Amino acid sequence: MPTADALDRQLIAAAWKNDVPAARRLIAAGADVNAVDDTVQSAFLIASSEGYLDLLELTLQHGADVRSLDSYRGTALIRAAERGHASVVGRLLRAGTAVDHVNRLGWTALHEAVLLGDGSPRYVDTVRLLIAAGADRNRPAERDGTTPLQGARTHKQAAVVATLTTELPSRADAPSALLSAAEAGNADRVAAAIAAGAPLEHKDSQGRTALLLASLHDRVDAARLLVGLGADPDAQDKRQDSAWLVTGVTGSVAMLETLLPANPDLKLRNRYGGISVIPASERGHVDYVRRVVKTGIDVNHVNNLGWTALLEAVILGKGTEPWQQIVRILLAAGANPSLPDRDGITPLRHATNHGHDQIATILRTAGAR
Repeated sequence: MPTADALDRQLIAAAWKNDVPAARRLIAAGADVNAVDDTVQSAFLIASSEGYLDLLELTLQHGADVRSLDSYRGTALIRAAERGHASVVGRLLRAGTAVDHVNRLGWTALHEAVLLGDGSPRYVDTVRLLIAAGADRNRPAERDGTTPLQGARTHKQAAVVATLTTELPSRADAPSALLSAAEAGNADRVAAAIAAGAPLEHKDSQGRTALLLASLHDRVDAARLLVGLGADPDAQDKRQDSAWLVTGVTGSVAMLETLLPANPDLKLRNRYGGISVIPASERGHVDYVRRVVKTGIDVNHVNNLGWTALLEAVILGKGTEPWQQIVRILLAAGANPSLPDRDGITPLRHATNHGHDQIATILRTAGAR
């Protein structure tokens, strides 16, 4: 039986390799996610600095101390911000890591994201997350007095400058400002509104959250920020739409990818009792269907009309190439080619009745009756 020290050393080695299965086994055997080596590295700190999100989640689930410090007296948040690991930054903020902690260099996470970043999109995302979480944009570095804004201007990081100079709305106006910014896709104003106190799940008169509005209008930058802060992809409005469900209507693969890290409920139903793959199949969103079937979504789900995604593609589609592709994709993903509607009419009979000869041929080849 390995000693506790040996287990801790093995866990740190597994962390550097991002070997999550090995890390899980070692933790189960008693390894400590907060144990540090001679260079003050722990599995938790390594996951944060290297951008290993799954490993980070594992350490948080097993008691990672978000207050722990590295050899520079910096937090995991500072390490992640320095490297522009925006998804990790968001997760650490949700875990409660102090946003304005100052390390031995006299810098906060925001200083490091600006002064050591390159102003690329991942650093812009990082800065937006920090601002939304309340980071002090005017705080001078302890050694030379440089503020994040001065650093961004010196390094010609125009997008970061735009984020840092976006004015915060009043606390009273913040909730409405959040919704309008999300709908317009202005991620800087979204960050400012949340920093000003807007509740992340604030809803408009129709019950729509900022994330739902961003998804509905395909505002990917704003949605990515909201997801990073922990917005709920399953919050439904008065029409039973959610941020995830409307991706099946819009067919946005980019939004689908943006929302997947938030672990949306793939079984959540819209007002017709359908899941996202059904409206996507009806509307001919080929790329969306091709991607969403890889998530494990139920391609044989039956909605309130008694229709599956395959039936909707046949009955409500045009029978042309996009719908032919969707039928092939659904069949390859396990759709039952003979599952009938509530009247006992199969997809093949519907295809024949609608004159969709190519789709009928595809279904016959798949063994449909």
